Amino acid sequence: MKSNTLRNSLLTLCAATFVALAPAANAQSEQQKLVNEAATTFNNFLRDPNMTWFQKNAGRAKGFLIAPQVAKAGFIFGGSGGRAVLVARNPKTGKWDGPAFYVLATASVGFQAGVSVSEVITMVMTEKGLNSLLSTSVKLGGDASIAAGPVGAGAQGEVITDMVSFARAKGVFGGLNLDGTAVTISDEWNEAYYKKKVLPPDIIVTESVKNAAAGPLLNSVAKATGGK
Repeated sequence: MKSNTLRNSLLTLCAATFVALAPAANAQSEQQKLVNEAATTFNNFLRDPNMTWFQKNAGRAKGFLIAPQVAKAGFIFGGSGGRAVLVARNPKTGKWDGPAFYVLATASVGFQAGVSVSEVITMVMTEKGLNSLLSTSVKLGGDASIAAGPVGAGAQGEVITDMVSFARAKGVFGGLNLDGTAVTISDEWNEAYYKKKVLPPDIIVTESVKNAAAGPLLNSVAKATGGK
């Protein structure tokens, strides 16, 4: 019980910390910066010789949750978090829509080893996985199954899960286990980017709002996946 309470407290602290990363006055510029960085991250994965599974299976994905910077916080009692954008393929038109903005927060207890900042892409492989991200909040591994993706120049094999995550950091490559990560919609950033109150289904499903500045990101994803 105490462990669960501590974990929940850490999740709340991580989420609050990373939501407050950018001043409200710079929200628009910070949002576009995140979208631009997401495009760079996606292209980095496409060029990376260690990400062959990602590259070969990108066309199967129904969406990509892209976090250009996931930072670890703490050392003994630690966690990690960052901002992410979701782009998804419209099943009716084949077009890629988005981005919708999210906050990631993972709490963990124990020794925090490895690098402090990573680029992370989570491939959304099923309708269940995509629908879970369109809700107000989701805990990965609970509401939707998630696994670390195969890495290496010759990575092969079938991965049967709702989502598959990969990470890159300063030359260190690996599948990333995001089990237990809380993914929460960033309503303020979505509203600022689209100039009105919107939810991810408005952006991803009904396509009722768009921002032309997201074009480079969506074009990169479409080119890599054979979409539009």
